[in-house]
Amino acid sequence: QELMDTEAKPSAPRPPRYERHVQPCLAELLGTALFIFTGCLALLDQPGGTGRLQPALAHGLALAATVAVLGDI
Repeated sequence: QELMDTEAKPSAPRPPRYERHVQPCLAELLGTALFIFTGCLALLDQPGGTGRLQPALAHGLALAATVAVLGDI
């Protein structure tokens, strides 16, 4: 009797195909393009004394800017 009184809760609807498949792929593509672009630009005009510091700073600043801009999403 008690089992019949309880109502079955409807399950949450599945997100659309775009949100499940396309959106994560686009995010990966844009993130990878950003890091490749900044890495290549950091190495184009490399002064003699910076060594590995310049590409590391370029990637760190690119990541910090991305988090600051898209952090609320």
